Amino acid sequence: MTSAAELEARLEALKAARASGVRKVEYDGNSVEYRSDAELRRAIQDLTEELRTAQSGQPRRSVTVRMTKGW
Repeated sequence: MTSAAELEARLEALKAARASGVRKVEYDGNSVEYRSDAELRRAIQDLTEELRTAQSGQPRRSVTVRMTKGW
């Protein structure tokens, strides 16, 4: 499992790349090129969630409620 420090470093690299408009990110000797800003944004969200889980030890839980009036 990846440590919280490594996850933070990856997250900072992703945020810096997005802020500068670059879609290619390098960390730990690996290189990843994202196809779009949306894909990069989603990677940041996923990594933020993974970091939160690593720090707290518990996954974040969410509930989505959708209602309709019928037809």
